[in-house]
Amino acid sequence: MSFKAPVSVLVVIHTPGWQVLLLERSIREGLWQSVTGSREATETLRETAIREVGEETGLTRLEDDFLDWRISNRFEIFAEWRYRYSPGVTHNTEYVFSLAVPERCPITLSPEEHRNSLWLPWREAAARCFSWTNPDAILMLPAMFQRLPPAQD
Repeated sequence: MSFKAPVSVLVVIHTPGWQVLLLERSIREGLWQSVTGSREATETLRETAIREVGEETGLTRLEDDFLDWRISNRFEIFAEWRYRYSPGVTHNTEYVFSLAVPERCPITLSPEEHRNSLWLPWREAAARCFSWTNPDAILMLPAMFQRLPPAQD
């Protein structure tokens, strides 16, 4: 068994009107999140973001489409998922990216990872996420782009 690296990305996919894409994990109903995933081998963090977005949503985008927020979060890995990491690894460092898409678009899910997807206004999306790092990132969207969200998308 090869172990996951304790380095990952979080990619918040959003429209110009701050509609945010969420994915529901396959392992348990109600676990909603943005795109996430661990870095593989010698990938750069941006390459990890591109790969994970493609694998989890079917969306293909160019490297320049991804905004690196230069923000990282260190958190304890949920006990139920630690078997994926080398023995003794208990924490992960996650790097935040965003990907703006022109409008809500169809998503092709990877069924082994996710069971459902939905687009929600940014505040509603943040409230639905199960991990603390994801809502923090979503709530930062307007500040990252230095503009307030419009009334509707």
